[in-house]
Amino acid sequence: MLSLTVKNKIAVLKFNQPKTLNALTESMGFQFKQTLSNLHQQDIRCLVLHGEGRAFSAGGDLNFLLERTKQSLESNTRTMHQFYSIYLKSLVSVPFPTIACINGHAVGAGACLSLGADIRIASDKAKIGFNFVKLGISPGMGSTFTLPRLIGHERASKFLLTGKLFTALECHQLGLVSEVTENPLDRAMALADEIAKTSPIASKWTVKAIRHEYQSDALDNALSREATHQAECFANKDILVGLKAIQDKTDPVF
Repeated sequence: MLSLTVKNKIAVLKFNQPKTLNALTESMGFQFKQTLSNLHQQDIRCLVLHGEGRAFSAGGDLNFLLERTKQSLESNTRTMHQFYSIYLKSLVSVPFPTIACINGHAVGAGACLSLGADIRIASDKAKIGFNFVKLGISPGMGSTFTLPRLIGHERASKFLLTGKLFTALECHQLGLVSEVTENPLDRAMALADEIAKTSPIASKWTVKAIRHEYQSDALDNALSREATHQAECFANKDILVGLKAIQDKTDPVF
């Protein structure tokens, strides 16, 4: 599900499920957490995260979401909190800088995960969107916490309340990605190499300071709120309308 390479103290972690557009699953999440945890004790100067194939990540697995419609409020609250935490908190807790190389579309939870990186570099062909409201659920994976802090309340609201896919250029103009390029992995690796040549102790404490809010109780509280809100949405018929529209490749009518 994931592949990891380490060279010149730069770790490259790749979502390796191109047939599913690198959809995030529970089992991938456990592997993601363990892989990043193992890197803590190594001399890693930078992490580059990207996806195999034409997507960075298309978001949550649809079968996983459909299963949530059959579970209780309490069960879904626990499940969603764990699911989002295992990805996002694992990423923001690594003691070295991180770069999300958005090589293709990043949608829903996939887009949310990229927000946990320190820097985002996107392909000029990529689109990024937080399509939760089009599925009939409220946003998750910390996006109601991370996105407003990155681009401000109003711009974050534009992403989260429309569920629209934005082009990489639009995302750059809105401040969501730092660069747009034809060869995002090459650019990400060049930037990672530049970072890797700086003082590792200085780099470590810099990212710790920058991510202070992400490593506090505030993020976990946000994840808990989102899980509670999503559990309520899973108990409503709108989620079934949204999921069917995705499967039928049509626009949902709520």
